[in-house]
Amino acid sequence: MTDAVSAFDKWRAFGVHLLTASGAFLAFMSVIAAAEQRWVAMFGWLGFALFVDGIDGPLARRIEIKRVLPNWSGDLLDSIIDYATFVMIPAVALYLSGMIGRPWSFVAAALIVISSAIYYADLRMKTKDNFFRGFPVAWNMVIFTFFAIQPNEWTAFAFVAFCSVATFLPIKFLHPVRVERLRPVNLGVFAVWSVLGLAALFMNFASPWWVEWGLVASGLYLFAIGGVLQIIDRLRGVSHD
Repeated sequence: MTDAVSAFDKWRAFGVHLLTASGAFLAFMSVIAAAEQRWVAMFGWLGFALFVDGIDGPLARRIEIKRVLPNWSGDLLDSIIDYATFVMIPAVALYLSGMIGRPWSFVAAALIVISSAIYYADLRMKTKDNFFRGFPVAWNMVIFTFFAIQPNEWTAFAFVAFCSVATFLPIKFLHPVRVERLRPVNLGVFAVWSVLGLAALFMNFASPWWVEWGLVASGLYLFAIGGVLQIIDRLRGVSHD
């Protein structure tokens, strides 16, 4: 009976790895859409990948996947797929769209892929209180917002350059699920951003002003709240690093 339960646990754990690996297929479909410049479809596939990325971690922790399958690294698998969906494909979309103009779209895409590759090699990317240390290469959200609000070229390039530099700075950035501080508020704001993002997709990025400004406001909260809390902690003499 013990062996049967053990086998079941292993297959269940491997099923979670397969769920994570399905993100590779979603990335593949997104690449095809990007190559055909079908931006709504591309971001739709990336949205599915983001959903998978949001649920596989809690499932893995719940079934103690590292104990059940110690020879399979879910962290490495997750990082491979995240680099494709969070970094590479958004950079390709930015370049192919020519949103920032030539040659700056190429320069911006290069900044994204190089800085993000270094970030994934940083073993200090998470703080003790589950914030990211440095901009967490969430380029899928950044580039999506660019498509939704269509900023001018220099604003978009300046923001890409700032985020690329912030990747290496000791600034806290929010993980909306794992950070305990203000979690209900953080999850609520992320839900608002997600709903507005779906609205922008359904409208083929021809969104009314309230969708655009809602995306900007909720996005800026998610972008800045970690740094704001870090400043407050510093002023109070509290450290969670």
